[in-house]
Amino acid sequence: MIGNSRRYALKASLSAGAIVLLDGLGCQSAEEVDLASVASSPLSRPVFIATWPFGLAACEKSQRTLTQGGSLLDAVEYGINLTELDPKVSSVGVGGLPNADGVVQLDASIMDGQRQRAGSVAALEGFANPISVARRVMESTRHVMLVGQDAAAFAQASGFESQELLTEESRQAWEKWRSNQAGKSIGEKTHDTIALLGVNRDGQVAGGCSTSGLAFKLPGRVGDSPLIGSGMYVDGEVGAAGATGVGENVLRYCGSFLIVEYMRQGMSPTEACISAIRRIATGDRKSPAELSVNFIAINKRGQIGAAGTDREFRCAVVEQQRSLLITPHMVTS
Repeated sequence: MIGNSRRYALKASLSAGAIVLLDGLGCQSAEEVDLASVASSPLSRPVFIATWPFGLAACEKSQRTLTQGGSLLDAVEYGINLTELDPKVSSVGVGGLPNADGVVQLDASIMDGQRQRAGSVAALEGFANPISVARRVMESTRHVMLVGQDAAAFAQASGFESQELLTEESRQAWEKWRSNQAGKSIGEKTHDTIALLGVNRDGQVAGGCSTSGLAFKLPGRVGDSPLIGSGMYVDGEVGAAGATGVGENVLRYCGSFLIVEYMRQGMSPTEACISAIRRIATGDRKSPAELSVNFIAINKRGQIGAAGTDREFRCAVVEQQRSLLITPHMVTS
């Protein structure tokens, strides 16, 4: 019930060139392609890239937002909102799997590359759209991050409506874990963050990241997603990067910041993602397969990249005329 297959089930085969229909958020379709076929040159801006197939609907929402006159930050926020509100995605927002006490705690961050503005919230309870609260922190306070009960109080004072985030399905998953697996390894990958990055026609860059974090985590645990430079980072002069996987393995290396810096040095987005994974593997003295770290990246010209250690990792891309489901570069050594 809580495995990867349910969260991003495909209704058609994933053979190269196939048209795949995605379960969950609407009736989006995308061409399945290998990364090498689209990563060598910039795509047609505006371009949005997001982690996991459930990010396809978010990217399409972002593209529509721009078409209808919204800003790039609107596009990032509203795209991620779509995923946060879908109870079928058990790793983000409503229906996200709870912590060890059965409470859903959400993390999110947003960043504007024009002036390096950023906002984030962590361990937020009772509000379905943490990305929107993070944007409010960025735009209406002098701070970057708010956490826990104080983040919730800020959300309430800012006019956001509180609601129950624990769905019946998530509650049952938690009860099963509590009775059968308490104190043991979870045994399944239950940490599929949505990171969404975008570049508009003018080459402006923005990004966001939202998650309910590692399922059945210790209360108060914060992963990489709300930490600027770890789960997501944007530099308007270079591009952006975002992460999904085991947050602890990303945040100890400031993974997304590292990728953007590699791009600043002249690497392509894919080369930068691969180099960051190898840097983490070297530091941890582990093989990449043991890490569960996956990255997406985009530069201001609209060139995309992605690499990961999880064989099931996919990313979604939407440019002006195409929606794509991409198999990234797998780092195995």
